[in-house]
Amino acid sequence: MTGVLTFTDRGIYCPAGDFHIDPWRPVDRALITHGHSDHARPGHARYLATEAAAPVIRHRLGDITLETIPWATPRRIGGASVSFHPAGHIPGSAQIRVEVAGEVWVVSGDYKLAPDALSEPFEPLRCHAFVTECTFGLPVFKWTSDTVIRDEINAWWAANAAEGRASILGAYSLGKAQRVLSMLDPGIGPILTHGAVEATNEVLRAQGIALPDTLRVTPDLDRKAHPGALVVAPPSALGSAWARRFGPASTGFASGWMRLRGVRRRRAADRGFVLSDHADWDDLNRAIREAGAEKVFVTHGYTDIFARWLNDRGLDASVVPTEFGQEEDATEEAE
Repeated sequence: MTGVLTFTDRGIYCPAGDFHIDPWRPVDRALITHGHSDHARPGHARYLATEAAAPVIRHRLGDITLETIPWATPRRIGGASVSFHPAGHIPGSAQIRVEVAGEVWVVSGDYKLAPDALSEPFEPLRCHAFVTECTFGLPVFKWTSDTVIRDEINAWWAANAAEGRASILGAYSLGKAQRVLSMLDPGIGPILTHGAVEATNEVLRAQGIALPDTLRVTPDLDRKAHPGALVVAPPSALGSAWARRFGPASTGFASGWMRLRGVRRRRAADRGFVLSDHADWDDLNRAIREAGAEKVFVTHGYTDIFARWLNDRGLDASVVPTEFGQEEDATEEAE
C-alpha cells in the first residue's frame, strides 16, 4: 500500500491533495467529518464539510472560510479524489473517502450503523484501508433499540410528573440532545431546554429537521408555571446551581457509558439511559467486515484492546494516536 494518508502531529494528512482530515492543530485546508468540537476546531485557513454539517460548524466556529460538498460527489483536490458519505453519527456527519491512483482509504470520523430519526443512515464503503474509531470497542457495549430507550425515558418522565417532580436529563448539546427530543412524548408535559441545547435546536430546525416544541430556560423562567416538565441540558449542568432552580427533580443521563455501573455511580444520576451516537461492539466489527480493508487503523477509544482483537482474527490493524474523543461537555467519559 502506498500510504494515501499519513498520521502527523497536526492530524490525518493526505500528501497527494495537501489537506488534513479533522486536524487538531491549525492547517491550511481541513476536511471536516462533523461539527463536534473534537473534530471541527477553530484556526484552519479553509474548511470543507457536507452541506448538512455546515450550519452547525458555522454556528460553533463563527466567521470561517467554509466550502460545502454534496453527499457522494467526487471532488478533485490536487492528486486525490475525495467524497463524503453518511456516517450516521449526528445530522450531517460524514465518512471521507480518499482515492489516489486507484487506492482507496476511508476515514470514518465517528459513526453509528443503527438508524435514528435524525441522522443520514451509515453507508458502507469498500476500501483498501479503513480508519475507524472504537469509542466503545469492548464486548460489554451492546445497544438496545431506540424503541426500548424511548419507552424507558417517557415512563421515567411520566412517573416523575405524576409525583410532582421535574425531570432533568443530561445529553450532549449537539446530536444526543436532539435524538432524545425526537423520542419524547409531548403529551406528558412541557419540554424545557438549556440555552446550549436550544441554540443547536434552532440551527437544526432551520435546516428542516423536525423537533418537538421546546422552551428555552431563561433566568426569569417561572418553573412553577411548567409543572411536570422535562428539562434537557448538557451533562455539565447536572447537579449545578442552574439545575437546582427546578426544585424537587429526578436526574437522568443519556449515554453509552451508562452501560457501565461505575460510570453511573460517578455521574450521581438517578437514572441512566444507554443511548449512544457511536457504534457498539457488534457494529464496529460489522463496519470493518463490510469495508473489506486490507489495513485497519484504530483511533480513539479502547484502541489497544480493539486492535489486538482485530489482529487475532487475521486483520492487519494498528493504533493511531489522535486527539479525538473529547467533545463538548466532556469528561473522561466523553461521547
